[in-house]
Amino acid sequence: MQIAEEQKNNFNKSDSLSREQIIMQYLPHVKRIVQRIAVYLPQSVEIDDLLNVGVIGLIQAIERYNPASDNKFMTYAAFRIRGAVLCELRSRDYISRTNRRKVRELEKTYLKLEQKKGGDVEDHEIVKEMGVTFEQFYKIKQMSNITFISLEEMGYSSDKKRDSLSEMFINNKDEDALNLTGIKEVKTAIAKTIEELPEKEKLVISLYYMDELTMKETGKVLGITESRVSQLHSKVIIRLRAKLRKIHLVE
Repeated sequence: MQIAEEQKNNFNKSDSLSREQIIMQYLPHVKRIVQRIAVYLPQSVEIDDLLNVGVIGLIQAIERYNPASDNKFMTYAAFRIRGAVLCELRSRDYISRTNRRKVRELEKTYLKLEQKKGGDVEDHEIVKEMGVTFEQFYKIKQMSNITFISLEEMGYSSDKKRDSLSEMFINNKDEDALNLTGIKEVKTAIAKTIEELPEKEKLVISLYYMDELTMKETGKVLGITESRVSQLHSKVIIRLRAKLRKIHLVE
């Protein structure tokens, strides 16, 4: 069953056969989303477990999708799938408060050295400043890539608040202007910061997030290695988060 833009009003939540068809049709998307997240996870994390969680997110999307909304089903489903996987990782304490504090320290160190040098910062400089080993540094760097900004960091700590804001964000509802103000400010700040990035870093972000290419595919387009793409991506994410924190848009 296709849910193209012109057919989305045919989406019937009560049709179990259609639901099965939708799950099978969008299963490759679940795998792709999970694999993009899994790149930054330790080998101890079972990918099959995350795939199962991603499928649950897809099923939730099928149950909750509103065909009358402006968004395509895949837009809504991708949000739900990513959310389910990240929630599972939080429950395993992989991206816990303690780990987020380590990421925050990395961001502050990067921003401090960048301002001091007036330019780009090398990994060995951050390692020296933080007083950590390269192994510890790369582990923290990996964690910084898993999720860019959590709703909890924006002050939405309860499940009810996060779900409410997620629905508004996905469906572009403007009835709660106060809740959406923070989101709009973050989007504006991110857009401005990305515009100031060097051209290659800007392309990495565009290809990875807008075109949803993998690190490997992005590397082929830019003529650089997958490892180099990962390095550039990590650097941009750390820089963006540090700047958002500096202007108090995230906690």
